[in-house]
Amino acid sequence: MRSAVTGPHLPPLRTRIDEFDVTLASTAAYLRGLWPDLEGVSFQVADAPAEAIHDDHIDRWRVYHDERRIVFFRLPIVRFLRTQEGEEKDERLLVESCVFRAVADYLGRDPWELAPGRYRHL
Repeated sequence: MRSAVTGPHLPPLRTRIDEFDVTLASTAAYLRGLWPDLEGVSFQVADAPAEAIHDDHIDRWRVYHDERRIVFFRLPIVRFLRTQEGEEKDERLLVESCVFRAVADYLGRDPWELAPGRYRHL
């Protein structure tokens, strides 16, 4: 019988890829709750295909309206983030920002319109 690498008394290890996927999925779920137009839209993650690289920029996501899906390119999102070790919060914010901008692109709206009131200071 085998046990997890971390042992029975320690929490399981979470990789940066796991954190990326969890952040993307939770942000997508939040936006689905606000926008019924996102029902049935597939949120996918890919590394970074060659067609995402252009002369002046690298795509961080691609929207496929006809197929009702949004593909996020993990490497361009996290590799261009300049953070110090242990600054996972900045990486989460960047991933959330990309999800908001990609969904805004899909819906034809401004990202700030997606969650009105979320950024209002009390």
